[in-house]
Amino acid sequence: MSFVEMIHTMLADSGLLALWEQMPAWLALDLRQLVFVLATPLFIGVALWEYRRIRHDDTLISVPEAVRNFLLGAGYQVTELLFAGLIAFPVYTLAYHYRLFDVALSWQALLATFIGVEFCFYWMHRSSHRVRWFWAAHVVHHSSQRMNFSTAMRQNATNIFNGGWLFYVPLAFLGLNPVWIGVVFALSLVYQFFIHTTLVDKLHPAIEWVFNTPSHHRMHHGKNPGCIDRNYGGVLIVWDRLFGTFVEEHDKHAIEYGITRPPPRDDLITLWTHEYQDMFRDMRQPGSLWRRLQHLWRAPEWEREREQQQPREQKL
Repeated sequence: MSFVEMIHTMLADSGLLALWEQMPAWLALDLRQLVFVLATPLFIGVALWEYRRIRHDDTLISVPEAVRNFLLGAGYQVTELLFAGLIAFPVYTLAYHYRLFDVALSWQALLATFIGVEFCFYWMHRSSHRVRWFWAAHVVHHSSQRMNFSTAMRQNATNIFNGGWLFYVPLAFLGLNPVWIGVVFALSLVYQFFIHTTLVDKLHPAIEWVFNTPSHHRMHHGKNPGCIDRNYGGVLIVWDRLFGTFVEEHDKHAIEYGITRPPPRDDLITLWTHEYQDMFRDMRQPGSLWRRLQHLWRAPEWEREREQQQPREQKL
């Protein structure tokens, strides 16, 4: 009996394998989450390497904030693991069941999945900045005034409930397998971890033209007027060039990171919820129901004009 067979026998005798087989598919650890789990030790190692390089400058890194960033990332992974299958899995299953085309697994299909995921990510990311409901979850990623690898881990535990995953459902409806959509999406996020740094200057012009790089992404995280709502790409920057949202970095030292309306506190609950609180507070202001609801899909900076009350008719 080989060692692998010994391990399998031990697990079988424990009853764990039988329990695993009885679990609903959407509660199992899917490949997308497995990518994140496997990548996390690498993220921590790279973040520690970066810390050794920039630890002397508290404008570049703060240990308490870095720890908080990883806790935010852990919260995101937990809610994705617990709820992504329950919420998103049925929708992707239905879309794939009623798919328009049968796409066999091949390198061409994987390439199409990559291009499709990148295209959908661009519009999801752009909407996350221009639609307040989506911004309420995404804002935590931008609320740090520092740019380092730990900033990449600043994610909102409410992401799964906001519906950003709906942007990728059309790919399943076209016939691309949801499992590989999830894997490609996860690998895209792994790539994006490495562009959250000030240590890497501009790369070769050909790379800068096609791919999202630290230079491009530093501009995306800036709160300077010329940086806001720019460079939405994931792995590729070509969509920004195509749709007019690209801006080039000229002086990385001039970039101010963060958001124009910082959160009142930096505890985890406030970071997760402060924009939701502001949005619902704005919706509570007097006005018609239609005008109140517009805060959900209007831009984050949109404000309602005070509605004039119609004077009552006087009785003669």
